Parts: sequence; structure tokens; C-alpha cells
Amino acid sequence: MASGLTRFGNDLYTGERSVPFIRLRRIWLSIAAVLMLLALAVPFVRGAGDFAAGFNFGIEFRGGSQFQVSDAAIPDGEDQPDSTLAEEAVRSVVPDAVARVSIVGDSGVRVQTDQLTNTETQEVALALEEAYDSSEVTSSFIGPTWGADITRQALIGLAVFLVLAMVMMAIYFRTWKMSLAAILSLLHDLIITVGVYALSGFEITPAAVIGFLTILGFSLYDTVVVFDKIRENTSEMSDDSTRTFGETVNLAVNQTLVRSINTGVVAALPVAAILFIGSFVLGADTLRDISLALLVGTIIGTYSTPFVASPLYVWFRENEPMIARRDKRVLELRARSAADRKHVRDPAGQRGG
Repeated sequence: MASGLTRFGNDLYTGERSVPFIRLRRIWLSIAAVLMLLALAVPFVRGAGDFAAGFNFGIEFRGGSQFQVSDAAIPDGEDQPDSTLAEEAVRSVVPDAVARVSIVGDSGVRVQTDQLTNTETQEVALALEEAYDSSEVTSSFIGPTWGADITRQALIGLAVFLVLAMVMMAIYFRTWKMSLAAILSLLHDLIITVGVYALSGFEITPAAVIGFLTILGFSLYDTVVVFDKIRENTSEMSDDSTRTFGETVNLAVNQTLVRSINTGVVAALPVAAILFIGSFVLGADTLRDISLALLVGTIIGTYSTPFVASPLYVWFRENEPMIARRDKRVLELRARSAADRKHVRDPAGQRGG
């Protein structure tokens, strides 16, 4: 098994085997475009036409009151507290309030509502104490302006990151087209990850925002490694080259494919474990929020470099005069060589014609 994988990797590196990332680029880019459109459509559908309403924003963004119940009573035969008790406790004080209840750990209950008055907050806390037979109920209030500040800072951080990354890559690779392809691939990763959050209904919290920014770094790292190999291969092209520009890029992507897969798997496995433990074992919402973003981003980032970023780079450069002229010469020589081989195999047929 190991020797077979090693041989497969060696064949990819030498070009004996090849995944057609560039030859089928129209298919890969069309699939990427469809995925992005679906990711953008999900919030509109869930929000009934309101894009922002399609996301489940955490209390840090929407503002409101939050109650934390510790050591809540657990009904006989159950392994966790009854969440309906919290909903009934809130409605007994504020009949029209919408309570978001989640179980934290083995015996903790977290209740979030819209903004309540001081009197309502005290009464809800007392109702929760009675409902769960617990004297440990804490309450807090988060204003919507704090969430607005977080959103603004996150967008500023994203914009600064993208600008600096684009400038640095343009300087390092000495072409803005490679930089642009990488940034478009990053946006593709971010849009699909956000779409998964909208589809799954997971809360978008500050931890999730940190996860979004982190996956951009991972995706960019993988793209830079692959693009560095592309630059190395294409810089060695000359008038005597036997491969077109697209074929040379495809070889570079295949040469780094095993490394990209290994990096993605090694990064995804512990993140998946954290997601499982955070969601189902510890009930730690912060771990769940950040790990989902990291897991989806790692998978999408690993896929986007060969299927999105590299085909985009070829698309941006294949019509440059020097590259187009060299590719035309390579294809003409290849066609002439094929015709000569056919003539050698069937000389009688050629004379009869």
C-alpha cells in the first residue's frame, strides 16, 4: 500500500500520471462559481430575502440579555437539563420574548433573549432558579454597539489582510496576475465557509470570525507553496520547451498535490476532533464555533489551490503574446511529429493517397 502511494506520488512528480487541473479548468471554475452562488443564495433563502437575517448571529453581534445557569437539576432518566424549562421561565416574565437555549457541559444552561429591562432581568433570573432548582444564575447584558464594533474591526482586519497579502505576493512572484488569482481563491474559500455557516445554522460569534481570518492564512500558505513551484517551472521555459504554459503549470500543481493533501489531512483531523469534542462532549460553544470555521476552511482551502487558483492564473496569462506564441509553436511541432509518426507507420497508405 505504502509503495503504491509512493509510486503514485513519483508518477505525479515526473508527469507520467497527471490530474487535468488546467485542461478541464472551465469545468472546475464553473463548479466553483456555482458553489459560490449557492453559498450566497442560502442566506437570502433562509432570511426570506434579507441577507443578514439568514445568519444566526451570536449575542455579541445582535445584542441582548444572557443568563447562565450552573448545576441545573437534571430530570430522572435524562443525561442533561430540560431546555423547555428555560423557555417557559422566560415566557412567564416576558410572554412575547424569544429565548435561545443551549446546554453547556453536563449541567449548565445558557439562555439568550432580546434586551430586557433591569426588572425583567431580575425576574427571569429568579424564574430560572426555581425552574432548575439552582442558586447559581448569572445575568449579563451586551449592547448591539459592541457587536457593531466587532463587525467593523473584523471587516477592517479582513481588508488590511487582503491588501497586504496581494501586495506582498505581487512583489514576491513579480506578477500581479498570480497575486490576483490567489486573492480570488481566498474570497472563494471565505464565501463558501460563510455559506456553510448559514446553511448549518451555527452561530457566528467572535470566535467564528477569528476562525474565518485563520483559514485565510492556511489557504494562502498552501497557495503560495504551489505558486512557488509554478514560478520555478515556468521560469525554466524556453523556445525549446516541449510543454505549453498550461501543461507546465499543471505539472507543477501535480508535483505539489501529495504535499497539499497531506497538509490538509494533518490540519483537518485535529480540528475535526476539536469540533466533535467541543460540540458533543464538552458543550463548549467557543470551541465549536471556531473549529467549524477551521474545518470547512481547511477542506475548501486544500481544494481551491489546484482547482481554482491555478486555473485562474493560467486563464490570466495564456493570452499574453509571448506565451501564446510559444504555445502555438509547441502545438505545431507536436502536430508535425504526430503526422511524421503516422507517415512512418503507414507509408503505403500515404503513397496510395
